[in-house]
Amino acid sequence: MTLLHDSTFWLLISFILFSIILWRKGKTAITDLLDKRIEGIRQDIQTSENLRTEAQELLAQYQRKHRDAVKEAEGIVKTAEKQAKEIQKKADADLKETMERREKQLQERLDRMEHSAIAQIQKYAADLAIKATTEIITEHLDKKSNEKLVNQAIKDVGKHIH
Repeated sequence: MTLLHDSTFWLLISFILFSIILWRKGKTAITDLLDKRIEGIRQDIQTSENLRTEAQELLAQYQRKHRDAVKEAEGIVKTAEKQAKEIQKKADADLKETMERREKQLQERLDRMEHSAIAQIQKYAADLAIKATTEIITEHLDKKSNEKLVNQAIKDVGKHIH
């Protein structure tokens, strides 16, 4: 009977009884708690997988958008270069046309100046010839001969006018 009086024995028995009662009564609570924890972990895993999938889709979209933007930028650059060349060609053509027009205007101006100079020289030569002729005639002709020549000139002018 010493075993019945031993406190360690009773402690062991009480512990076993407590464990059995706890297991029977607490088993559902513990398994429910563990099940909830497992379900929470599953949801976290599922959420993380969904987020990873979404992130991969977003990455693919951004990569496509980046490629499209690069292609569009290259197209814009090519178009700008083409337009710049066209503008350069037009500017060159306009400059050439302007230069040709100005050369033509300058040539016309030079021609007018030349004709004007020739006309002035001819007028001066005619005036000089008339003056010299007048002096020669005045010196060599007498008054009577002079009247005869004037009358003849008047008749000649009358014939040329009609």
